[in-house]
Amino acid sequence: MQPAPDAPEPISPDPPRDEPRPLLTQSWLDLAFLHWAVDPAEVAPLLPPGTVPDTLDGVTYVGLVAFRMHRVGWLGLPGVPYLGTFPETNVRLYSVDGQGRRGVVFRSLDASRLIPVAVGRAVFRLPYVWSRMTVDRDGDTLTYTSRRRVPGPRGAHSRIGLRIGERIERPSAPEHFMTARWGMHTTLLGRPAYVPNTHPRWPLHRAELLECTEDLLTAAGLRAPAGDPVSVLYSQGVPVRFGRPVRADGSGAR
Repeated sequence: MQPAPDAPEPISPDPPRDEPRPLLTQSWLDLAFLHWAVDPAEVAPLLPPGTVPDTLDGVTYVGLVAFRMHRVGWLGLPGVPYLGTFPETNVRLYSVDGQGRRGVVFRSLDASRLIPVAVGRAVFRLPYVWSRMTVDRDGDTLTYTSRRRVPGPRGAHSRIGLRIGERIERPSAPEHFMTARWGMHTTLLGRPAYVPNTHPRWPLHRAELLECTEDLLTAAGLRAPAGDPVSVLYSQGVPVRFGRPVRADGSGAR
């Protein structure tokens, strides 16, 4: 693991770069963001080589994010309506590399479509798992459910219920830190890699957590939360563009 960068890129609600020729396009809809504060030393061993925990005021966060993936498309082609549209729930950590690029590290990604799960595992080496999932809405209340099929641990699950609150006109620095992430750190072909993304500024709402039962965090190698999340947010979503991976040294991934 390399030392923390001297100057991480600023925390910004707007993308620091454009992606004029995206590798992937998709939309993320009806998102529930749940976050718990954790000691950076606790999650540091779970990050890819070349990254360290990204921190704000001495702490980092574990995120449990449930949403609807909508119309995944490749190389500027129209998004796929069925295979590219499905519920997803991910467990994620926050990272920064030697070039100061802030990102996310996915510890697990549960999705309800088998083919996208297989592609995500084979092409991007991401920890996708195939799960039974639903996203149900009743007025301003949403319920997200997930129960894992394969690979295991079979039966790992989550159930999140929330009520959408008022729009946040001026999100705080921690709210930007936990949502405005402009890339993903992973490992491709045995080398640390960074996959950039861009999207419009998040429309964020306060949210009341009605229920949360889950064991996805412990299944992802994390400690079970000691209490309620420190932050619960909702967003109706954004369209997203992913660029091509780059290696940790900034060259094109091969």
